[in-house]
Amino acid sequence: MKITALDTPSLLIDREIMRDNMQFMLDYAARHGVRLRPHAKTHKMPAVARLQVEMGARGIAVAKVGEAEAMAAAGLDDIFIANEIVGVQKWERIRALAQRGVKVGFGVDSLEALPGIQKVFSGADRPAEVLIEIEVGERRSGVIEENDFTALLAAIRRCSAMRFKGIFSHDGNSYSAKDREDLIRIAVGAQERTLRFARLAAAAGMPCEIVSYGATPTFMNEVPILGGITELRPGTFIFMDASQGHAIGTLARCAATVLATVISRPTAERVILDVGAKGLTMQRRSEGVCATPGHGTLLEHPGVHIDKVFDEHAIINNAAFREKVRVGDRVRVVPVHICPVCNLYEYAYLVSGGEVIDHFPVSARGKLQ
Repeated sequence: MKITALDTPSLLIDREIMRDNMQFMLDYAARHGVRLRPHAKTHKMPAVARLQVEMGARGIAVAKVGEAEAMAAAGLDDIFIANEIVGVQKWERIRALAQRGVKVGFGVDSLEALPGIQKVFSGADRPAEVLIEIEVGERRSGVIEENDFTALLAAIRRCSAMRFKGIFSHDGNSYSAKDREDLIRIAVGAQERTLRFARLAAAAGMPCEIVSYGATPTFMNEVPILGGITELRPGTFIFMDASQGHAIGTLARCAATVLATVISRPTAERVILDVGAKGLTMQRRSEGVCATPGHGTLLEHPGVHIDKVFDEHAIINNAAFREKVRVGDRVRVVPVHICPVCNLYEYAYLVSGGEVIDHFPVSARGKLQ
């Protein structure tokens, strides 16, 4: 069917742009001699994850055990949960995945979690495969002090039901970089810090099989990758969004849009769309290379932005745009941040040249546990 025949709001994915984004990142990883492990928390769609693996990705990353289960149910069998996983119920679910033959690792950053992991995996056919997160400037989770890292290594060594796989880091602070030069500074600094911890692990007799590093803005700007990094772990790159488009200076790589209908033109400048916070989120990007105006950008009118969102309404205040559209017209919105948007839809429609060619269930939507 034609895109215009879809009901609204609908999540659309441009097939050609998506595949081109994937090939771009594969080529970038290949030039640096590293593996690519895309982060599926962005799209939450097993069909997209399978495509990424078929094109050359070496497994996938997710953020939650529920996401890992959804991906494994669709046949994905090399999964890294790039997050600290805490709680008996979650460890038992990871053990069950491993016993089904899924290669699954997960993050730790504290001694407190280790006794519980050891207890749950004691007697399992496969040990718990753990990676230690290193904090590199985002000011989120991850080990900060070298002494804490070496103590954590020593404790993991004593756990017979645990296997140390390596380390991972995420320079999410790159989203607020001032420009490409600042992006490079952040990226190089994050990698240098990550590699320092990899050397500490090697010196302790526990060399890293995996040194995983990732954030989309740095990679899409083709920052240098230092020797010793073994895999890249970007997520948003596959679809991009308005903030990532601003980071690279173009919206041409934005594969994901939300199809919406003009439902009201109540004043000489106001236009209302039938999608709001429940279809676009209320998130904004207001600083650095990812700063972008409003709550979404109109694909066919790149100078027009959504000024405000209510639960089910998007408000555009633009007199010139108001004169170009009529009630019932369809427009496509490039979201500010695509990751939470995907989580709001049951299906995404794969489109090409104005035609809907397939639809993908967002099987991992709502899998927050």
